[in-house]
Amino acid sequence: MSLTSDCLFYVMIAAAAAAVLTTLAAWNSVRGPRWTRLLTRLFMIGMCQATAVAVLGLWVNDNFALYSSWNDMLGEPPAADMQTGAGSGPVTFQDVGDQVVSTEYTGPRSHLRGKVLVWTPPQYDQPEYRGYRFPVIMLLHGVPGTPGAWIKGGHATTELADMMRKGQLAPAILVIPRVDPGGNTDCANIPRGPQTATWLAQDVRALVITHFRAIAEPSGWAMAGDSTGGYCAISLPLRYPAAFATGLGFSPDDFHGDPDVVPSRTLRRLNDPIRLAANGPRVALLVATSRRDRFSTLANAQALAAAAKAPTQVAPALIADDGGHNWGTWRAMYPKAFSWLNTHLSPPEGPSAPTALAVGRPGSIRSLPTCQPADRCSGPR
Repeated sequence: MSLTSDCLFYVMIAAAAAAVLTTLAAWNSVRGPRWTRLLTRLFMIGMCQATAVAVLGLWVNDNFALYSSWNDMLGEPPAADMQTGAGSGPVTFQDVGDQVVSTEYTGPRSHLRGKVLVWTPPQYDQPEYRGYRFPVIMLLHGVPGTPGAWIKGGHATTELADMMRKGQLAPAILVIPRVDPGGNTDCANIPRGPQTATWLAQDVRALVITHFRAIAEPSGWAMAGDSTGGYCAISLPLRYPAAFATGLGFSPDDFHGDPDVVPSRTLRRLNDPIRLAANGPRVALLVATSRRDRFSTLANAQALAAAAKAPTQVAPALIADDGGHNWGTWRAMYPKAFSWLNTHLSPPEGPSAPTALAVGRPGSIRSLPTCQPADRCSGPR
């Protein structure tokens, strides 16, 4: 039975109810020596507690999309996550509702396989925008977590869509890939191990450009992430400025890296955003966190800003006075954080600007020659 199935959830609710009713009915009916009665009653209490905790755990996992399978929960990535051949064959996308499509994709460069969710804005399918290419925001989840976390916990497809409707954010494609298809690496390429940076910065990016009308230039690509994903959303643009021009990190992990995740001190240093920002790649970055978030301190954000050299731009950190390391805190910062991101992200590009449907900041629709059939923007979608 799948970890995320409704059937399992309802079975555990029934089991919890049965445990309580059985305990109440049998409490005074237990026979035998005193120690036997004591152990039996302790066992019944334990079953009540265990089933109640299981129900709560399943509810939390379902609402925050922490684990997608039993192997995922046990820290054992499925064998299919690590491929040894070239990439997979033809890519197919499954409609999962609310303008979201999903695919299991094998990267031809990283040979990693993972889920990728793609949401397209309403304008994407409107006749007025048929020849347009759209900017892309890649959303990176935390660890533990799954791509669905940005939808279930982050409400990205509703709250960001609302910002687009209000003109606070230009119409953009949202891409939500698996951050750790070969195990958590803090989005690093591990020698003789998972090539996670390549998976995100090259494979997933190429997938979107090939199959969607996406802008190919780095100015049309931004990253945003939470927790470990926030670390990656700051680190990857610094490492791949030719792919991503903007990075937004919500409560990013310590920029010096986690020795438990990346044991190599040399590799942690090579991927340290503070060191990378001192090299001055042409990217714009913003850190958003809370004063009460002990997992992502204000000092961490300040160190990044202090180290950055032009043309790297690090905006003043967005700091909430209250709130913890959770979606409630991060969602409250969406309006300011994504409005900042909007000022650095290229607007949709097309042959002519529609009049009634234009949204985003003034001048947010750029006019370009119509895409030709051979252009990269003319994918199947």
